Amino acid sequence: MQIELTQFYARLGSIGLILLLGFLLGKLKLISDTTNKELTNLLLTVFMPASLFMAFPNSYDESLVGLFLSGLLGGAIIMFALIVFAKVVFNKKWMRGSLKEEAQFAMIFNNATFLGYPIVASTFGAEGILAYCGFIISFNIALFSYGIWLFKKKLSIKLLFSIITNPNIIAVILGMVLFLLELSLPQFLTDAVGFVGNATTPLSIICIGYMLSQAKLIKVFKKWKLMVTAVIQLIIGPLITWGILTLCQFPTEVVQVCTLIQALPTATSLGLFAVKYGGNAAESSELVTISTILSVATMPLMVFVLLGG
Repeated sequence: MQIELTQFYARLGSIGLILLLGFLLGKLKLISDTTNKELTNLLLTVFMPASLFMAFPNSYDESLVGLFLSGLLGGAIIMFALIVFAKVVFNKKWMRGSLKEEAQFAMIFNNATFLGYPIVASTFGAEGILAYCGFIISFNIALFSYGIWLFKKKLSIKLLFSIITNPNIIAVILGMVLFLLELSLPQFLTDAVGFVGNATTPLSIICIGYMLSQAKLIKVFKKWKLMVTAVIQLIIGPLITWGILTLCQFPTEVVQVCTLIQALPTATSLGLFAVKYGGNAAESSELVTISTILSVATMPLMVFVLLGG
């Protein structure tokens, strides 16, 4: 599976236009904070699970099962590697006790959900989505366990239960079960779930565009530590991913999908986690903004250098 750079950049341009639409809708106040939060909740609980569920083909194929499991294992390895790297690099000495947890979170967790799905789907098609489905399970488990622990410094039974009941993880597991058993839903149900899932790509990108429209960009880019953190995340993350998975001889599809995902900007959930669990909410949101804007330049570069050959 080889990335056609011309097609990739064209798809990236299409995504950029939808991002611009979200930005303009925010500036024109056609979307409010309340609308965006409600839409984000729907994406995470309805639209994204539907798209992940529909990612599995109707007919059983052993090679496709291998891609899913390789994505799952590759995701687990990368999450562990990034946790170790972030802990070493973004320490108390470097961050001086300020934004240490936020910087570590930004390094480990990127926008694998909102931006990851549409970019992987449009770039790699069905095979890429199966590898992505495996990866997203490892990602969500790490996000809702270690990601919360970074701020709260403790785990609970309630938190662990929330991981198991995460709609995205449930959707992937159900889709995998039907795939392995070669079962299929009635056509009217398949069409309905497919229609809902198809809304994931434009709605998720519009949400990100809205978030950018609310940022004070001049003020944000004066904070050099946030800039350096974002650059490290956007460049070192994909390099670590590509290096480890290539060295471990993972399937090409998994290497490419996971590397592309790690070239994405940091997760928008950083700001949400900071608010909910006692982090620096203002600078967390600014870090997300910087990372998203810088990724416009760094993501095509990393794809060209690591995946374009």
